[in-house]
Amino acid sequence: MKIDRHDQAKILSPDEIKSLFESGLKTARDRALFGVCLYTGARIAEACSLHTKDVYSIDGSIRPRVTIRRGNTKGKSSTRSIPVGTELRVLLENYSSQKVYLFPGRHGRGHIHPDSADKILRAAFLELRIEGASTHSFRRTCLTQMHKRGVPLKVIQKISGHKTLSALQKYLEVLDEDLDEAIATLVF
Repeated sequence: MKIDRHDQAKILSPDEIKSLFESGLKTARDRALFGVCLYTGARIAEACSLHTKDVYSIDGSIRPRVTIRRGNTKGKSSTRSIPVGTELRVLLENYSSQKVYLFPGRHGRGHIHPDSADKILRAAFLELRIEGASTHSFRRTCLTQMHKRGVPLKVIQKISGHKTLSALQKYLEVLDEDLDEAIATLVF
């Protein structure tokens, strides 16, 4: 029986994210790939299987939204369209693909395999001495940060593609400082 451990992936700190994107991830492709995961909450398989037309217009400009087609989602239930923020736009401007797939695989055939992306990321984590993180850390970090910033759960659910709020809530980390802040606001 397979055990789902995705909800245990480490939430990345701002310093870890900065280090990853400044020195851990070596190519524009790798920064764009993991930027898609971080800034859209996409699963690694969803990001790897993006078509170039899901992100770039025919003239090469970046679309205002990333489209994750339902056939590439975990449950294959619905297409998601996620706005491209400033940080992701910069990463995508520094990268471009002329292939069908945004992140082509070896020898231009198909798309990069999620296991290959995982190897790239693990090497970066090792170099930067980041423990407990995985490709799923970007998804958890994205969703947790939206929650901490007060984005309504229904909006986060629409972005993440979770079918239920209870499934989404497994991704959201509650830190001790969040508990301290909640208790400090109690007035009787």
